[in-house]
Amino acid sequence: MTLEPLLAASLAIRFHVATVLPAAVLGAFLLACPKGTPAHRLLGKIWLGLMVATSVSTFFIHGIGTFHGFSAIHLLSLYVIFGSVPAIRSARRGDIRAHRAQVAGMYFGGIVVAGLFTLLPGRLMHAALFGGSPGLVGGVAGAAVGALIVAAGALAVREAGWIARLRRR
Repeated sequence: MTLEPLLAASLAIRFHVATVLPAAVLGAFLLACPKGTPAHRLLGKIWLGLMVATSVSTFFIHGIGTFHGFSAIHLLSLYVIFGSVPAIRSARRGDIRAHRAQVAGMYFGGIVVAGLFTLLPGRLMHAALFGGSPGLVGGVAGAAVGALIVAAGALAVREAGWIARLRRR
């Protein structure tokens, strides 16, 4: 692991990483902990702010552009930005099932799926996590990061209730 690629990155990328890492950890915490408490509501507002800031920052990052500097991953950013409004509305009106599905979907798409794309060879986070590490250390780091992403994805899927809905059909 080396921080050199991150330190040499643009301000937009550094801001993006500085908001997405706490959003990933805080989101997993919120998905795993009891819901509806005052702490959950406060931390949820902070998490949503981090997610929106992270998503907005992607529009200043154009590393793998396929259409005028933008790529399919920017669609996940739009999903998070525009999905935050119904997530707030559903929580305020007491539709907790919809709220859970919306925020878990934002976490799954905005953190888990997008996070997997950042770990592809040639991407900055791949270089930061696996660059400069000997084979075994890089392999262990890769396995640890992979396990964390799979666990986060499973948590989001469980909290969204997607499996239960499939079983009912």
